[in-house]
Amino acid sequence: MDETAERTVMDRSKKTAGTNPGHSRREALGLLGAGVGLLGVASLPRAAFAQAAADAVLTEALVLRDPDIPAGGNPDGDISIVEWFDYNCPYCRKIAPELAQVVQDDGKVRLVLKDWPILGEVSKITARFALAAKYQDKFMQAHEAMIGVSSRLTEARARELLAEKGVDMDRLNRDLAANAKAIDAILARNNAQAEAFGFRGTPSFIVGKFRVPGILTMAEFEMVIKDARKAKAAN
Repeated sequence: MDETAERTVMDRSKKTAGTNPGHSRREALGLLGAGVGLLGVASLPRAAFAQAAADAVLTEALVLRDPDIPAGGNPDGDISIVEWFDYNCPYCRKIAPELAQVVQDDGKVRLVLKDWPILGEVSKITARFALAAKYQDKFMQAHEAMIGVSSRLTEARARELLAEKGVDMDRLNRDLAANAKAIDAILARNNAQAEAFGFRGTPSFIVGKFRVPGILTMAEFEMVIKDARKAKAAN
């Protein structure tokens, strides 16, 4: 992806994330409430329904509790936050520590991190690195290493960061080759879900059964988690 195309994607992501300085906190929450949709066939657009019928990527189990993606936070939590992200997305990197703090402070939230590498070849490579690291139980360590940088990643830099976090790089290379089809299937599923939900950029979220296409503050995340619990209790 050339710089112009990448800038277009990032600008679109920024707009989707609700970073317009004209939006007050209250307005942002109002827009969230108006745009939110409960997961389920009835709330999905016709095209998404057709896609879901074809490959079943939008089942609640695969969206909230994909067995092929290790969960962070509290694995037994009552509410899931699912994030679609890209390691070279600056907004994903910016929000990562705040999201981690919200999950830690709550104590009952599962965090599901879905690689959605839309910003070029390095994004695809780093997504595969993270998913391959799970085979040595180092998915979260790999994720934290790569999402915690302050500048764009290169493949070489990503490898350095993973090695520093204790990832066995020789095994990672073997697992990348041996599990290529499984990793590609996860990435394809993540992409199909993001497109079906109408996400336009990273980061995008599902909180409980609510669709959140963009960045929230810590306080807003806490409010959406609270609303998600109310919705769950009402069902």
